[in-house]
Amino acid sequence: MANVGQEEDFEAAKEKALNIGATKVYIEDLRREFVEELIFPAIQANAIYEIEIAIRENCKFISHGCTGKGNDQVRFELAYYALKPDIEVIAPWRIPEFYERFPGRQALLAYAAEKNIPVVQTVKKPWSTDENMFHISYEAGILEDPYCTPPKDMWKLTVDPEDAPNTPERISVSFEKGIPVKVVNHGDGTTITDPLQLFIYLNTVARRNGIGRIDIVENRFIGIKSRGCYETPGGTLLRAAHIDLEGLVLDRQVRSLRDQFITPQFSQLLYNGQYYSPECEFLSASLLESQKTVTGEVKLKLYKGNVIIEGRKSDTVKLYDMEESSMDVQGGFSPVDSDGFIKILGIRLKKWKKSAL
Repeated sequence: MANVGQEEDFEAAKEKALNIGATKVYIEDLRREFVEELIFPAIQANAIYEIEIAIRENCKFISHGCTGKGNDQVRFELAYYALKPDIEVIAPWRIPEFYERFPGRQALLAYAAEKNIPVVQTVKKPWSTDENMFHISYEAGILEDPYCTPPKDMWKLTVDPEDAPNTPERISVSFEKGIPVKVVNHGDGTTITDPLQLFIYLNTVARRNGIGRIDIVENRFIGIKSRGCYETPGGTLLRAAHIDLEGLVLDRQVRSLRDQFITPQFSQLLYNGQYYSPECEFLSASLLESQKTVTGEVKLKLYKGNVIIEGRKSDTVKLYDMEESSMDVQGGFSPVDSDGFIKILGIRLKKWKKSAL
């Protein structure tokens, strides 16, 4: 079991595992690795350590509890096979004897009650949740009706935006080559540079300001549409700051190519469980190359579920020239040059229009 920041009683989990038949229990604190190697580079892959344990214990089989209809089964198993090609997977939710006896969560909850197996879900709150330091997801139960509003007490990480403080909270986040390196709270002076503590703190400030909730219908890899609710507090702050900083320091053609061709493909590979693939390795290198100039600082205002950008700067990358962009001074740019520029661009359009007449 990996501690990747989920709010869980790990000693209770260990005791539970031993009580239901486990002979050994490994609980590893992987929070720092999760932040530095996965969250900050904006990639996801949580199965590495499970395979390492399997190799250490000379295991021939590995099991998971993913539903047979979801994406997680694909992500887990493709990672297993990429890291240990000879491993065999046991997936109970795809074994007829299992899912015919336990057709849904209600049957599993009844079995857990009968056998005194402690679970956090209840008949009234049967949410399927996956939690780590980056986010938590909610599915199942009444959420399967995409028109049903999630109950207020379902959300675990963030306060309701309506109940968030009436006074905005202001912070700044600094990046070096696209990686967050410092956060400063302008209200109380808190300054953090350690990667793990930085992300924990961003989660803290985002959660108390009601930031990071979304409710969407998505397309699972296997072809089924699924409604899911998510909370991604700290990640929402970082994404907003990072996107804004790129506008200041990233060349427009590099950003255009990255956004059109690399980011969509990279995101799809991650969603579909293809992290350990040659194409993902290729795209990862391209993404790193695009981040060489993404260094600077972004000011954020956090207020009742909103992330509002209030400024950005870079002391090292000088693509933005205040005088050149000014409406008050020429700044070395001659407006006469625009005349020829527009005429050249207009040649093709004029010919197209004439040919249509």
